[in-house]
Parts: sequence; C-alpha cells; structure tokens
Amino acid sequence: MTPFDLVITGGTLVTASEMFAAEVGISGERIAAIGRELDRTGARHIDASGQLVLPGAVDPHVHLDIDAGATRSSDDFETGTIAAACGGTTTIIDFVEPEIGGSLLAGLAARLKEAEGKAVIDYALHMTLRRGDAQTLGQVPEAMRAGCTSFKTYTTYDGFRLTDLELLAALAAVAAAGGLVLVHAENDAVIEARRRAFIAAGQTAPRFHPRTRPVPVEAEAVERALSLAEVAGCPLYVVHTSTARGADAIARARARGQRAYGETCPQYLVLTDTEYERPGFEGAKFVCSPPLRPADNPPGLWRHLAAGSLQTVGTDHCPFFYSGQKDLGRDDFTRIPNGLPGIEARLAILYTCGVGQGRLTPTRWVELCCTAPAQIFGLFPRKGALLPGADADIVIFDPHQRVTLSRAVLHERVDYTPYDGLALEGYPVLTIARGQVIASAGQFVGAPGRGQFLKRGGA
Repeated sequence: MTPFDLVITGGTLVTASEMFAAEVGISGERIAAIGRELDRTGARHIDASGQLVLPGAVDPHVHLDIDAGATRSSDDFETGTIAAACGGTTTIIDFVEPEIGGSLLAGLAARLKEAEGKAVIDYALHMTLRRGDAQTLGQVPEAMRAGCTSFKTYTTYDGFRLTDLELLAALAAVAAAGGLVLVHAENDAVIEARRRAFIAAGQTAPRFHPRTRPVPVEAEAVERALSLAEVAGCPLYVVHTSTARGADAIARARARGQRAYGETCPQYLVLTDTEYERPGFEGAKFVCSPPLRPADNPPGLWRHLAAGSLQTVGTDHCPFFYSGQKDLGRDDFTRIPNGLPGIEARLAILYTCGVGQGRLTPTRWVELCCTAPAQIFGLFPRKGALLPGADADIVIFDPHQRVTLSRAVLHERVDYTPYDGLALEGYPVLTIARGQVIASAGQFVGAPGRGQFLKRGGA
C-alpha cells in the first residue's frame, strides 16, 4: 500500500522561491513527499492539472469577535475562519487585548475560550500591551512562554495609546525577552486636534474621517517608532502601512541594517480615499484607521512590495454591519466603528492586481501571502511551506477562474464588501488544512472547532 493518504498530481507548485511541476503526497496531517510519479495506490487523488499548488495562506492581522466599545466585530472565530478558508487562508493571527492593568495570561485564557470549538483553521495570537508600566512589562516573559511571541502596541486610541516613554520601555522589555513588537503608528495629537475641530464646525459626515488622519500622521509616527525601536534594539513590525511615505521610512530603516518589517493591506493597494465621497452615509462603509489614501499612494506601496521593503500583506479584517453598526456614527463620524471586512479575498486580489498586472511575480505573491508571515512570526516551516514535514496546508488555485466580488460570493458575516464589483481572474478552488479538504468550489466543507492554537517559540 502507498504510504500516502492523499496525492495531488498535475499541478504547478509555487513557493516563495520557485515554480515547478511536482506531485504532493500527504500522510495524516503532514506533507510526506514532494516528487514525480508518487505511488498513489489506495490513496485519494486530486488532479490539479492546469492549476497552481501553493502553501496555505497565512494572514498575520485579523480582528475576530473584538470589542470595539459600543459594539463587536461581526465575524466570530467560526464565521471569520470559514471565510478565510474559502479564500485560501489556512492560518490567521489574531489579538489578545487584556484588561488594563490585568494579567496578560488571563487575557490569553479568555481569548482562547472565545476561539475554542469555533475556529476551523489554525490560529496564533499577538499579545497587546495596553500599558508600559513595570507590572505589565514584567509579564512579557511568561506571555512568551505561553506562546505569544509578538506584542502589539499603539501610538493612538484611548486605552491603548502608549507614550514615547512607555513605548520605549515596552520595546526594551520585549527585546530582552527575545520577542517582536508590532506597532499601530499614527500621531495621536494631530488626530485629536483635527477631530475636535471638525466636530466643533459641524463637519460630521464620513468624508471628514480621512481628513483627521492625513498622510503625515502616519509618516511621522512610523519614523518615530522605528527610531525608538532602533534605540531599544528591538525588532519592529509596522502594521497596515497605508502610505508611500510610511513605506519609505521602513525601507530606509532596513537599508541601514535595522530589523524592521512592514505590512500593508489589500484596501490600501486597490482602493482610494474617493470612496469617502460617496453620496449620503455610504462613505461609512470605508471608515478604517489608517484611512484609505489619495491615489498617489498605492503605486508606492506596490513598488515596495515588489522590492522587498514591505514584507507581508495582511487584511486587518475587522468587519461591522453597515446597518446596525456603522450607522452608530450617522451623526458623528468619530462614532463609526473602524474597520473593513477582507479576510476572504486577499489571496485572489493580490494575484489579479499583483501577478496579473505584472507588479509581482508568482513566487513573490506566495512569499507575501504565505511564507513571509509564517517566517516573521515563528510559524515556519510548519506553516507557509511546501516541504516534507510541514503541515499539509495547501491551496489549489485556478489562475484562470473569473470571479466578480460581491456579498453573495463571499462568506464574511457582514452586509457589504468594500470590493463590490471588483473583477478577478484567478481564485482558489480547493483548500486543504492539515490534510483535510475544508473548502471546495467556493463552499466550506470542513468542521467547526478543528482549528488549533499555535503556541509559538522564538520570534
């Protein structure tokens, strides 16, 4: 009998470094062999002729079932991971947001309970540092031992914002423990001053949201965070980079030898701030922070992705219903819940708009969406790899399948998509997670609760 439970034949394998014709043999939950003419006697067989075979995508930045103050994001760990699976994502990294002054491990336990029995794909968790005091930072080593080796910080938002002194202390504490710091970098003083001015002038429509967070708001904060990280000797990962100037700063840091990483998101690559000018309240659908940017920014982000000075594309998936949630801010844009849905279409959008338009090679596409996130966050080679011994997380991707994105096509639990009407050529047709087919032909066929928490080691 063959040693394989499943053999994938006929496809072109795409990794972060090469494309080649080969077969994949899967035994149990792992890839057992990659080669030619594998013995498939008695094994299940999937014919991937004419299609691409790639490692399951890793989304390093999602917010499922997150407390947003007056409401919660509309996808929980079940609905959100089902949508991810249908789009070819087999691993996500979400966040722990402990109570202020509370135990980091207690926050982790509560978050694991929210995912337990629901997640259909594997998941890891970033730990959020909401304070930079000695009590909180003293818990960093035990959070590392519990499997959270990356720590999220903010330079804005009440209840999350760290002062420069606190951020410097957090960077030093995480560096000493061997971890990695993530930063949401925006200048809080400018945001607050402009928000107050617009509200006082009665300018409360969604179109005023991006005007409170213009390009320099991000650019300055990214430069500042990078400088503090350099002083502290801590690796820094800048989340959701939305501006060419922010990406330029990351590129300069890397050029001088700093261990710095940059992430951007599909919304900043294919949408612009013209969406806020939609009639009525429609612009609220696009309220996120950082906001969508003027049209001169996406080309710079694409260039940095191709050049390697931005390393990943995450989604920052944080969905809210337009009716019943976004409209909480109908009379005041500062009350519109911040966030966009996007967990499902990332892989396909990057293929059509990146590979299909000559901005990315197929190997760079896989590196950005699959391999680099796994490497940066300590999941490689278990995740993000087509290698013997890796988890059998595999996507079969049809480079010719045409899909026009709409709410009817997608599985996210929300009543709109910001990508409505976007025509794609290239779409995942089969998703395998740890050896089991969990999505096929755009439908989820797996089981809730199969996803496992990925306890990470070093950063």
